[in-house]
Amino acid sequence: MKTLPSLEEQQEHFRRLLSRFSTAMLVTHGQADSFHARPMALAQIEPDCRVWFLTHRESAKAHEIQTDTRVLVICQREHDAYLTLSGRATLVENRAKTEAIWKEPFRVWFPDGVEDPDLVLISVIPEDGEFWDNSGFRKIKSFMESAAAYVAGRQPRIEEGEEHGVVHL
Repeated sequence: MKTLPSLEEQQEHFRRLLSRFSTAMLVTHGQADSFHARPMALAQIEPDCRVWFLTHRESAKAHEIQTDTRVLVICQREHDAYLTLSGRATLVENRAKTEAIWKEPFRVWFPDGVEDPDLVLISVIPEDGEFWDNSGFRKIKSFMESAAAYVAGRQPRIEEGEEHGVVHL
C-alpha cells in the first residue's frame, strides 16, 4: 500500500508547481459581493509561495484590495497543471522591491517603467493552496487511468498528494 506524501512534501510539490507559471488570474472581491478576475503577470514568486504583482495605484483591483484583502490566485497550464492559492493581499510601495522584480516586458503596461508614480506592488501572502498536476509522467499515467476508468464505467482514481493536493501554506 502506497503511503501518502507528507504535508511538507505536498507543500514542496505546490511550490515547484507554482514556480512553473508566469501568469495567473487574480481574483478580488468586487462591488456588491461579486468577484472580479483578471489575468496578471507573476512578477515574483518567493520560496514561501508569496507572490508579487504590479498594478496601477488607481486600478479597480487596487481599490478592491483596499476594501477586502482576501484574494484568490488561479494558475493553469494547458490541460496538465492547475493550482489555486488563497491569501491576503496588500498594496506595497517599495521602490527597491519594484526595481528588484522589474522585467522589461512590464513596460507594455507601465511605459514609464519603475519611475511611474502610479506603479504599486501587490503582495499576496498565501494561506492555503490546492493543486492538480498531471504534468510529465503523471500525464501518461492519468491518460491510462482515465482510459481504464472509461472502459470499466467508473471515475478515474486520483493519487492524492501527487496528482491532487490541498496544502496549508
